[in-house]
Amino acid sequence: MATLSAAQSLRHALPHPYWLDSVAVPPAAPRQSGEQHCDLAIVGAGFTGLWTALLARRRHPRASIVVLEARRCGGEASSRNGGFCAPSISHGVSNALKRWPDEAQRLIRLGRENLDAFEDDLRHFGLQVEFERSGKLNLASTPWQVDGLRAMQANYARFGIDCEFLEGAALRQRLDSPLYRAGLYEPNYALLNPGRMVDELRRVCLEQGIQLFEHSPVTSLRERSEHILLETGLGQVEAAQVALASNVAPPLLGALRSSVIPIYDYALTTRPLSDAQLQAIGWNERYGIADSGNQFHYLRKTADNRILWGGYDAVYHYGSRRDEALTQRPESFLRLAEQFHAAFPALGQVVFSHAWGGVIDTSARTTLFCGQAAHGRVAYALGFTGQGVSASRFAAETMLDLLAGDSTERTELAMTSTAPFPFPPEPLRYLGVRLAQRSLAREDLSGRRDLLLKGFDALGIGFDS
Repeated sequence: MATLSAAQSLRHALPHPYWLDSVAVPPAAPRQSGEQHCDLAIVGAGFTGLWTALLARRRHPRASIVVLEARRCGGEASSRNGGFCAPSISHGVSNALKRWPDEAQRLIRLGRENLDAFEDDLRHFGLQVEFERSGKLNLASTPWQVDGLRAMQANYARFGIDCEFLEGAALRQRLDSPLYRAGLYEPNYALLNPGRMVDELRRVCLEQGIQLFEHSPVTSLRERSEHILLETGLGQVEAAQVALASNVAPPLLGALRSSVIPIYDYALTTRPLSDAQLQAIGWNERYGIADSGNQFHYLRKTADNRILWGGYDAVYHYGSRRDEALTQRPESFLRLAEQFHAAFPALGQVVFSHAWGGVIDTSARTTLFCGQAAHGRVAYALGFTGQGVSASRFAAETMLDLLAGDSTERTELAMTSTAPFPFPPEPLRYLGVRLAQRSLAREDLSGRRDLLLKGFDALGIGFDS
């Protein structure tokens, strides 16, 4: 049977995240209006903000806690990602070793402990989020990517991380594709439904007496005596402490405006596949998958056996634009569909049900960072760079430590407590990103890192995955 063209396979794809169709949308919370006072105000109701509210409630059962969201809970990155829940807070073992060799062992341990605590909290709070600790398969398509997997295997062995290197028939039993020649399977990796994660965090926060306001954008933040005043357009909130969890939104603190840039990422989901279709590509279990390119793909199964296929294109728009229209990019959807058919020729008749994009808060070192302002009354966390599903919980704990004035392993990390290299102003920002992406694409083809990327490495700047 002939393979469908990319355009044919996308003809009926809905222009929004699949995850939004997997949950019942609750009625909107009210807008914030009038004058209000609280112990803790949280700006942003994605993963980071909702975790901060919920964990703050556990620490302070009687505190008054307010969450302010500009649109709907989790409507941005939190409900648009692939739902990969990593045992890492440092964007992987290799990134920890490359950027913070002196604290790599601690970062790796804390990342694994955070995933354990994440799963414990899902059980404790009764969060039904389709959580599956089913592992991850890392793939290589070129000789230098195979070498990279061997290096990853050696690093995993160094830190006692279970993994299995796969080639030939052993790889085909995990995934049968003409594009890939080796794989590294790691069992300690999880997946979840990010739409359900947002919905369930929201539900439990409300049950815990946390006040939530949606469609209430915070337009300014300023100090007033011993408090912080947040303006919302229809009203204001005076808080003893504030946690900023707005991630890629234009920051309320001027000092953070060059710390992250918005990068657009795109994904597709197929219609539900039969067992026979999945067996045809050797994907019989529930682990997630990612390949090893700088321009990389990530893929996974949903609960109803769709394949989510995303990544590769990572698009920065001049002036750090953050327009909702940019989440629809037909050329990226066509490229993804063509690449899907190349990876899985046995699925040439498969059509896509959803096609969407989302914006990633990208830091120049690819990991989250935290800090304080306003004499310690404001804490912030941002820069997750596409690795925030599990790390958002760690960031929430870190912000709460900072606001409490506690010195902990989390607050003492160089990764969390130092600022990343700032992005330059335009037009240098746009030019630098484009040049870096062109060099990364060349490296994918040749396996050689050019002088520009080596220079960025020396400065601690990274655009790698």
